[in-house]
Amino acid sequence: MSDVLDFAGVGVARGTSILLDDVTWQVEEGERWVILGPNGAGKTTLLQLAAARMHPTRGTATVLGERLGRVDVFELRPRIGLASAALAERIPGGELVRDVVLTASYGVVGRWRESYERMDVSRARRLLNALGAEHLSERTYGTLSEGECKRVLIARALMTDPELMLLDEPAAGLDLAGREDLLNRLGQIAADLEAPALVLVTHHVEEIPPGITDVLLLREGRVIASGPIERTLTEQNLSATFGLPLQLERHEERWSAHARPAGDASAADPLAGLANATPAGTTSAGELGGRPDRPQ
Repeated sequence: MSDVLDFAGVGVARGTSILLDDVTWQVEEGERWVILGPNGAGKTTLLQLAAARMHPTRGTATVLGERLGRVDVFELRPRIGLASAALAERIPGGELVRDVVLTASYGVVGRWRESYERMDVSRARRLLNALGAEHLSERTYGTLSEGECKRVLIARALMTDPELMLLDEPAAGLDLAGREDLLNRLGQIAADLEAPALVLVTHHVEEIPPGITDVLLLREGRVIASGPIERTLTEQNLSATFGLPLQLERHEERWSAHARPAGDASAADPLAGLANATPAGTTSAGELGGRPDRPQ
C-alpha cells in the first residue's frame, strides 16, 4: 500500500505560538484514522495540512504523493474530500441542498453559471440517500438542523470520489439520536472497501465510529501516541493526552471514557515522565510483527 499522507518532522508556528511540533505521521490506503486530543491540541491544524489548506513552517508534508510547497494545491485539493465547520460557514444559507453537494464537482461554494451532467446529479442524489438526506434535496441549506447539515457536508465531501476524506468533528453539536445515526453511517463508509482513506477529528472517544483502524493522540501540538487503535488507545495514553486520570471502556467497536474517582489508587499523575518519554502507544510494523489486516 502507498502512503496517502506522509508527514516528517512537521511543525507549524504562528508568531510565537507553536501549533504543531515535530509531528511524524503516515496514513496508508485503506486506513481509517481518528485524531484525538483536547482543545488547542493542534487537531484542526493537522487536518488543514492534510487538506492542503496550509503549509508547514518546517518539516515535510506529502499529501497523495505530492509535497506541499512543490505542488499546485488547486490541482491537489479536488482529490481530497473535506467536511468542516469552516466550510459550513461559507455555504450560502439560500443554497439548495442538492447544489451544496453538486458544487463540490467544481470545488466551489455557491452555484452560479456552471453546468452539470446528468451523472453528476445522479451521484449527488445517491450520496444524499446514503447519508439519509435525499429528502432534503429541495430544502435550502440555512433551514437544516445541525445533524442534517453534517450529513449534507459529508455527502459533499464524497462527491468528487476523493482519494482522501477528512472530517473535522462530524458529530459535534448533535443530540444523542443524531450522533448515533451519523456514527452508524460513518461506520458503513469505513467498512466499504471502495471508500477512500479516512481521517476523522474529535475530542470524544464516544464519537469514534465503528471501523476505525488507527488513532493519533495529540497534546499541545505534539504526538503522544499513534498506531493501531486496539494497541494505542489505552487508559495511559488517553490520560496523558487529556492531562486527567481517565478510565477507558470498550463496547465492541465503540468506546467511552470518564474521570477516575478521587482517591483511586490508579489515578496517578497522567503526565508523569511524559516530557522525556517516547510516545507510549506509538507502534511500528516491526513491533506488531506486521500491520494488522487492512482493506486492500
